Amino acid sequence: MSGSAFNAELLKLRELERVTGELNAQIQSTRKVDNALLENLSDDELTKLQIENTKLKHRLAILKQSIGEETKGTGDDVAVNSDEIISITEHLEKLFAIAIAKAYPQYSDTAAVVAPVGNASAKFGDYQCNNAMGLAKKFKEAGINKPPREIATEIQKHCPSSPLIDKLEVAGAGFVNVFLNKDYAVGALSNLLRKGVKPPRVPKKRILIDFSSPNIAKQMHVGHLRSTIIGESISRLLEFLEHDVLRINHLGDWGTQFGMLIAHLEDCFPNFLNESPPIGDLQAFYKESKKRFDEDEEFKKRAYNRVVTLQSGEPNSIKAWQQICDVSRIEFQSIYDRLDVKITERGESFYQSRMLSVVEFLRNNNLLELDEGREIMWPDDTKTGIPLTIVKSDGGFTYDTSDMAAIRHRIEEEKVDWIIYVVDSGQSTHFKAIFKAAKRSGILDPDSHRVDHVNFGLVLGEDGKKFKTRSGDTVKLSDLLDEGLKRSMDQLRERGRDQVLSPEELRAAQESVAYGCIKYTDLCHNRISDYVFSFDKMLEDRGNTAVYLLYAYTRICSIARNSGADFSDLNKVLDTFNITLEHEKEWKLAKTLLKLNDILIKCAKDLLLHFLCEFCYEVCTVFTEFYDNCYCIEKDKSGKILKVNHSRILMCEATAAVLRQCFAILGLKPVNKI
Repeated sequence: MSGSAFNAELLKLRELERVTGELNAQIQSTRKVDNALLENLSDDELTKLQIENTKLKHRLAILKQSIGEETKGTGDDVAVNSDEIISITEHLEKLFAIAIAKAYPQYSDTAAVVAPVGNASAKFGDYQCNNAMGLAKKFKEAGINKPPREIATEIQKHCPSSPLIDKLEVAGAGFVNVFLNKDYAVGALSNLLRKGVKPPRVPKKRILIDFSSPNIAKQMHVGHLRSTIIGESISRLLEFLEHDVLRINHLGDWGTQFGMLIAHLEDCFPNFLNESPPIGDLQAFYKESKKRFDEDEEFKKRAYNRVVTLQSGEPNSIKAWQQICDVSRIEFQSIYDRLDVKITERGESFYQSRMLSVVEFLRNNNLLELDEGREIMWPDDTKTGIPLTIVKSDGGFTYDTSDMAAIRHRIEEEKVDWIIYVVDSGQSTHFKAIFKAAKRSGILDPDSHRVDHVNFGLVLGEDGKKFKTRSGDTVKLSDLLDEGLKRSMDQLRERGRDQVLSPEELRAAQESVAYGCIKYTDLCHNRISDYVFSFDKMLEDRGNTAVYLLYAYTRICSIARNSGADFSDLNKVLDTFNITLEHEKEWKLAKTLLKLNDILIKCAKDLLLHFLCEFCYEVCTVFTEFYDNCYCIEKDKSGKILKVNHSRILMCEATAAVLRQCFAILGLKPVNKI
């Protein structure tokens, strides 16, 4: 249960207790009725009073039972497995919510405010509860002068015990500092090594993620890069959290442009019904058809006719349309394979029959209005802003129609709880209108369903303008990936890696660096912002870059391999050796690794991946401090191994396991040698 949900339950509990108190008072009042008065009551009046008393007792019994159920788990101990990595922040929020409610019942609905303490302030603990100042203000507003430090002391006294907490201290103006327990950290990290990295426990949902969405007959370009990479990583994150995730590619595979493509196909490849047309460059094919459409009136008329025959299901037009789509699918899939993207196609054509259905639904509910021959729908009852065009004046449909049909299908037929649209920021107004219209029509119930537009900024060139080729054309995604491969190989050769790696290892390292740096550069920025695309910067081996992380990971993995000891079976090692956290850098690394679930929950809540990138960088920098100060392998001057510190190498393996899981979510593919 999240902190906010827990606070809501606690508030409900207090209300139940209040009502119970009132009922008790009523019963006691009834019991105190003078016997003489009872004797003077008529039989009907006495019977009525007895029935009312019985009802009150019954309600009291039900409320007491309800209170018993609500208070399960809110005793002095909040249940937690002592060997499990949990969300520390959420756990502490629950503890301090209980403490505040016990210390100050009048403010039992106050949400606990817990924040991690920066590494530079480690002497003040690891986390802080910062509620005292806010509560002092509330007391002052009620005419009571209560110092924050006094409030903090009361909160500390009433905080339940927990295996995560070593001690609590009140500091400064009124902070409650939390010091984590080393025994808990040892147990949690040992369990991680035995069982692998496990996800935090969250309520499971059925989630549909709409991302990538290129257009048929057009090549994927850099504009599709962000939607594809962000959508894939969000899918991986939510799948790791064990949600039921549908990855949907809402292809642009329908519309008037297919009329001109089909007409052009008939002219260029008249035997298309018997042989698949050898269209080498579909982008050029599209440009040719568009040029004819703009310049040749006869061709334009035939193109419009082909739109009609396609939409009516005429077999030859359907065949031509399918062949054009097939050529595009091959090109799209080659990009998805290179980026290791998994996605299910469900284009606009899928919703054709459902568009008819949603139009009928909106008409029947009197939500459509005639406007200069078209049928429009206002997103909300204020009828302000820009209306949706549901049916054009010629009877055709629009993106508004298909998106309304899609959201209805996803909620009513797919039965999803949460829909995520990964589309650029330029579509924000459109999606706000779609979400409002879906609510107004009753398709979307905000209490049961969540919808998010995961918007993102532009990819800019080093000149700060929209990323283009030197000739001013849009950058093809395939060309961008090819350039990444070339640059990464050049860097590997400059480092002399081609002299020590086998051809297979070199190729794996090349792809790991090339595709990893493209993905990571996108994800490490706040997605809402624009970012500058620069191969020179993304291939740097210092700072928060994929190259730095991949090299760091490979070095970490090599430590156990170079120790001369057998770490192939970590369970066996843990049966013999324990993790100890005696050195301050060992303890700092352990606490950093324990942040993982907090970070994953934050990323899932806000649908922002840069927090995970920052965490990976923090893990690597803290590990470097640990490795520089704590010998894992001691050697003599000749290089002979004198001593192996198994505990510290187990910490190396735990670090590698955490990074490996984070990389999997971000779509990075680490290699053993680089």
